[in-house]
Amino acid sequence: MKSDTPNIYRALKFNLRKKLSDSEMQINSKNFLKNMSSRHTIRDFSKKKVPYSIIKNCIKVACLAPSGANHQPWHFCAISDQNVKKEIRLAAEKEENKFYKNMKNDEWLRALEPLGTNANKPHLEDAPWLIIVFAERYGTKKNGSTFKNYYVHESVGIATGFLISAIHYSGLYCLTHTPNPMSFLRKICKRPLSNKASLILAVGHASQNATIPAAAKEKKTLKEVLTSFD
Repeated sequence: MKSDTPNIYRALKFNLRKKLSDSEMQINSKNFLKNMSSRHTIRDFSKKKVPYSIIKNCIKVACLAPSGANHQPWHFCAISDQNVKKEIRLAAEKEENKFYKNMKNDEWLRALEPLGTNANKPHLEDAPWLIIVFAERYGTKKNGSTFKNYYVHESVGIATGFLISAIHYSGLYCLTHTPNPMSFLRKICKRPLSNKASLILAVGHASQNATIPAAAKEKKTLKEVLTSFD
């Protein structure tokens, strides 16, 4: 929340964007679709450095996302320190090894098989940046009292979508990673108990030999995912 002031509705004049014609909007939507169509998740990162200013701008975009009651229940940790990244990799691989060895996860592992993943996560050290996305289960006021956050998972999910889009628009690549459980991230990042790690984003440039699994190119048709009542 931006402040602890009473919840009194106060309307501000909204400065409308420049109006576009239908044809201009059609062009804009096609251009954005074309740009996003080149987005791919990669696991092979170059060690080329990425300026913090770019990462910061991408996170600023994420913070523009809508959220339940405008509580903005998120926190982002941007990490380039190699020692911290190594600590995260070791902790993540420990949990991943448990996951891949657990026979109860056979169905899940079969679903992951076409993507070629395993318990080894070198990208957590190779990528110049890791962005840890935390969900704030409740907020804390300046006086120390707490308040409930609403639609936390939905809000953080939307903000993460903004972030991934901003990363791609900036010319970078990212990989979403969700080791389970992720409680070690709160400890490493020194976040309060109210924070629960949502995912890790490895961010950087693609290596010259980067590949993507063929299965990643298989997207559902629009007919399968869209029902229109126009």
